[in-house]
Amino acid sequence: METRRTNSAFSLCLLSLSSLCVFSLSFSPIDNYLVDCGSTVDATVDNRLFVSDLSRVESHLLLASSSRSVQLSDRIYDSARVFDRPSRYVFNIRDQGTLMVRLHFRQFNSSKIDFDDAQFHVLVNKYVVLSNFSGGHKMSSPVVKEYLIPVDTEKLVITFLPAKKSKFAFVNAIEVISAPKDLILDTAQFVNGDKVENFDGLSKQALEVMYRVNVGGPKVTPFNDTLWRTWVPDDPFFRSIDVSKRVYFGGRIKYRDGGASREVGPNNVYGTARVIASTNASIPNVNMTWDFPVIDGYKYLIRFHFCDIASISLGLLYFNVYVNGNLAYKDLDLSFVSGYVLASPFYADFVVDGDDLGVLSLSVAPSNKSMAYAIDGILNGVEIMKMNKPTGILDGELCEGLILQSWPRSNTSFLFALIAAVCVLLSLSVFTHKKRNGMKNSVAWSKLPTDVPEVDSNHGNQQISGNL
Repeated sequence: METRRTNSAFSLCLLSLSSLCVFSLSFSPIDNYLVDCGSTVDATVDNRLFVSDLSRVESHLLLASSSRSVQLSDRIYDSARVFDRPSRYVFNIRDQGTLMVRLHFRQFNSSKIDFDDAQFHVLVNKYVVLSNFSGGHKMSSPVVKEYLIPVDTEKLVITFLPAKKSKFAFVNAIEVISAPKDLILDTAQFVNGDKVENFDGLSKQALEVMYRVNVGGPKVTPFNDTLWRTWVPDDPFFRSIDVSKRVYFGGRIKYRDGGASREVGPNNVYGTARVIASTNASIPNVNMTWDFPVIDGYKYLIRFHFCDIASISLGLLYFNVYVNGNLAYKDLDLSFVSGYVLASPFYADFVVDGDDLGVLSLSVAPSNKSMAYAIDGILNGVEIMKMNKPTGILDGELCEGLILQSWPRSNTSFLFALIAAVCVLLSLSVFTHKKRNGMKNSVAWSKLPTDVPEVDSNHGNQQISGNL
């Protein structure tokens, strides 16, 4: 175990690294930062190299903060960077647009750090993504928080702030990755009661991934996803077990131009499904329903993933899609929307206000166009993402400004100014005294140094130029 304290500024402008995952050859992000925080060595996870935050620091941009590194082994969840005051990681961004940001947390036993004292806020640029967060429970499974952040500048800044001076912040690993341009489009459908209308500006919203579900199938790990995502089975959320059956597809998923890409959804998701099937001349009067707990006060982006892997022919599958009991898509014809190709994926985005009961209910059911002796409903996958409030909040009640104000500004800038003023006054005093006494021999004195570190008074952080 190694603990290292740094009293100077701490931030990262890391060199982008290409993922080594063999499944990601079709997508190579321009910005791809994988950071193993607090570790002295790099770590490989699912054929992806996470670089130690000690080995790739560029000394021309270091933002002041004290920090400690705690390390048990060379795995990303057995090391952590610990902060006892506001601190920032800074990433240079070449590909502006939507950035995928994943923050990895796991408490572990340490003789140097008591993780019970962890309580902190996290800001990503202007967005509050975590508030009064503890990083999970000691020795429990890792907690991975994933966000889609719109970025229109050349920097992405992740700020960690302890909630109180008696608390600390920590992080085990960070991912900052350019998202594919087709991952988040600008328009979705807003479901408001019995009204469905356009919702524009979606690509300018910050999103937190709440659920990513593989319907009818097993867990999909980052190794099997071109964007290194995790998809969990739908069993904990599905409440209509008796009315559906699972379908597995062994053929090739036919991705096509203009449709869903492998980055939107992987083969393993589109290759499994739950379906409603008519086995006789009558259309089943049933629906498949999934319930997802959510937090009130936010809008949510709901993405339905469809791929007809169950029909024996085109033009047989019609069904309705409901959100919170409201009709969101009537008579969905998968043959039409997928370009009349079976096993070709399609997705539909809807925006909805969080239910007052704290639950989002999603359903698929036969429509008036459904046919006998055919598949009358299908769903392959679901994603639910929380949208930021107008104040930039994705968690808690405090906006960025109030959180930053909760930490008093550092007195560093005042101290430097005071020292400089005293030096000037002393110099003037000596000069005046010499002149007054008619001294012909001057007393040696020198100008103030020109290499005094600049001070960033915004967050009490010191910016130092030059090599460490």
